[in-house]
Amino acid sequence: MFKKILIANRGEIAVRVIRACREMGIRSVAVYSDVDRRNLHVQLADEAVCIGEAPPLESYLNMDRIIDAAKKVGAEAIHPGYGFLAENHRFAARCEKEGIVFIGPSAKAMKLVGDKVASRKTLSKFDVPIIPGMKSVVSDIDTFQKEAARIGFPVMIKASAGGGGKGMRIVRNSKELKSAIEAGRREAKSAFGDDSVYLEKCIEQPRHIEFQVLADLHGSVVHAFERECSIQRRHQKIIEETPSTAVDPELRERMGRTAVEVVRATGYTNAGTVEFLLDPQKNFYFLEVNARIQVEHPITEMITGLDLVKWQIRIASGEKLTIRQEDLFQRGHAIECRIYAEDPANRFLPSLGTIHFMKNPEGPGIRVDSGIYSGCDVSMYYDPILAKLIAWGEDRETARKRMTQALKDYVVMGIKTTIPYLKDVMGVPDFMSGKTTTDFIENNLSDWKENDKNEYLRAALTAAAVFEHTRPEFKSTPSTETTHSPWSILGNWRIGERG
Repeated sequence: MFKKILIANRGEIAVRVIRACREMGIRSVAVYSDVDRRNLHVQLADEAVCIGEAPPLESYLNMDRIIDAAKKVGAEAIHPGYGFLAENHRFAARCEKEGIVFIGPSAKAMKLVGDKVASRKTLSKFDVPIIPGMKSVVSDIDTFQKEAARIGFPVMIKASAGGGGKGMRIVRNSKELKSAIEAGRREAKSAFGDDSVYLEKCIEQPRHIEFQVLADLHGSVVHAFERECSIQRRHQKIIEETPSTAVDPELRERMGRTAVEVVRATGYTNAGTVEFLLDPQKNFYFLEVNARIQVEHPITEMITGLDLVKWQIRIASGEKLTIRQEDLFQRGHAIECRIYAEDPANRFLPSLGTIHFMKNPEGPGIRVDSGIYSGCDVSMYYDPILAKLIAWGEDRETARKRMTQALKDYVVMGIKTTIPYLKDVMGVPDFMSGKTTTDFIENNLSDWKENDKNEYLRAALTAAAVFEHTRPEFKSTPSTETTHSPWSILGNWRIGERG
């Protein structure tokens, strides 16, 4: 087993990996950009190394600086989290070349499945249903126009080198295609350092169903069931749940078997997800493989009892899976809401600034994976996800009610978040009945407005919190030290004598 792991990421996923390392007795190393110096993952890690300025290409996407940091601290392995370099086969290959274990698939397997076009081409040789689309990457607009005409509008533009909704666009006619491709390329380049995009047929009113898989280096593969990820805004998942209300035991068995077949056909190892679209007639189509831990992995952990991050580390270290497919079963229901630093009342524009006060919800079945704290700053440079709120119940309605209450209890003051928006989703009749397709937001919440009464209350609470935390006795003293300690954010304090 590894003695030291470097986490090449930030925010809540870096915190999640650090916690797994702690439980396994492994020392953790955080990397950070200059604007992330006071971030939670930096404070929680055993060691921390600054790798550059704020722009991702100067820090979290800079392979040389991350590799140099790993060598400097003597890390045996690198965990990439999700996003940034997590699905970059060149980075995986670089780690292999430098003698550092990449906690994920091999560079060869990642190049295949991480490139959405290449994986589609490979799997077309197997008995895997695939959405019609391009099987090669091109650059000239004329070829895109010909391919779009062949596939038939509407088409979906997708980034070849990554996921998470980055670079995705729906195009309904040829006039929109050129500008949409240019926008998709810019977004893909910014997110993944690769501007390659491709086209596939846009299936109307589908459900987005993904299967969690684990594959070790010794040939064993299991799936840990499905997650429903259909509630999306601008192709970005915002709410996930498991089990899916659309998947019955027979369909689950077929989709799970196909997911395992995809993993074996591509030589994939470690944790990942096989993504499908499910049409209204219950036909499913392979979408892509996400070669990393997913944002929504906690809901699978809640219903199976697995620790997926620990299994990533164990598999990368060479351990065999001790889980058989027949050993896995689903217990209860789990829902996850992604908490973003966005203003839902103002076109979901990013909300930047200082979090003056926050309080996580508590209660039976509630879990919070967070990368924030009272007093931390939210910058403009990175994905706006702050935290993930997870609710478990013995059935779906119990989980939904717990999530609704937890969102009501979740306090984040100083910036705008999507919490009030997510709370309203929980009460939409179609969500309550499990009728969730990828056009759910468009059909149910396109004209959403926040309750003014709640806004006034939040403003009053924010003002009170700001006043309390800016009183002289609570004001923090800025630290000029290069080391990172939780004591630096507690404000003025002293050890007193008891009389």
